[in-house]
Order: sequence, then C-alpha cells, then structure tokens
Amino acid sequence: MKAITIITVLTLICSVSFGQTDKSKRKSLPDSVTVTTADGVTIDIHYSKPSLKGREIGVDIAPVGKVWRTGANEATTIEVNKNVTVQGKALTAGKYSLYSIPGEQKSTVIFNKVWNQWGTKYDQSQDALRVEVENKQSTSSQEQFTILVTPEGLVSLNWGTYTVPFQISASK
Repeated sequence: MKAITIITVLTLICSVSFGQTDKSKRKSLPDSVTVTTADGVTIDIHYSKPSLKGREIGVDIAPVGKVWRTGANEATTIEVNKNVTVQGKALTAGKYSLYSIPGEQKSTVIFNKVWNQWGTKYDQSQDALRVEVENKQSTSSQEQFTILVTPEGLVSLNWGTYTVPFQISASK
C-alpha cells in the first residue's frame, strides 16, 4: 500500500512538472520572427506574447524607467548572423537576450550577453549594447505584445498604442 501511494505521488509530480514545460499551455504564448534583410543579415527573435488584460503600460506592466524583460517567460532572444549596427552602434554577430527600459518619450533597448535564462534574471554588467530610441504612437491598440521585423532591418516592439522601433543594418 505504501509503495502504491509513493508511486501515485511521484506520477502526479512528474505530470505537473512536465505539463508546465508545454509552452502552448502558457498564458503568454511563444512566438518568433526570422527575417533575412536586404543587406544579408538574418535576424532571429524568440519571445513570449503577454496580453494587456486591462493593465496600463508604463504603470501596471513594463513600468516607465525600469528594466523590462521585453516579453514574458524566458528572456526574449535576438540572434544576428553577422556583425551589425543597431541605431548606428556596433554589435557583434551572436545571440543576446533583449531587455528594454520603457520611457515616456524614448526607450532604451538592451542587448545582453546572457540569453539562456528566465526573463527576470537581468544582469546589467553583461550588457553588450544599449541604444536609446524614440517611441512612436499607433492609432490602434494591440492587446498582445508583438515583435515585427521588416526586410529593411527595422525591428519594432509593439504593444498597446506604443511602438519602439530600432534599425539593424549590416556593418560596413
């Protein structure tokens, strides 16, 4: 009887543990975008899409002036296959976690060397690059956070009525 109880408990623990690794069952679903730009840079981004659910950006979620994981769940990752410039600043080819500091007029986009981690484990000493960009406003509100990349290398972080665009180009 004792052995059956132990096996039942272990089975339940394993079921719960393995069930939580199924990303399709999360509230913030995973998404990705991969684009090869006109100048030959492959940009590969993996992230999770949180929803507003009535929350206010800059207040209830992604607070102004504080580092935000730029997505949900694991750290959002961005990988470039060549040396590039981001907003004119050099970034070496490789894979990075993507963080941001939302601002009212401008936001800071952060490329961090530690990418294989949970999104809230940010270490500023591991930053590879920070760029400041002007926020844009959209005429319509987007419920889920979404990242778009154009063939020209324009990456935009879109949520609510906010768009945070930044340009990635091949290094010359």
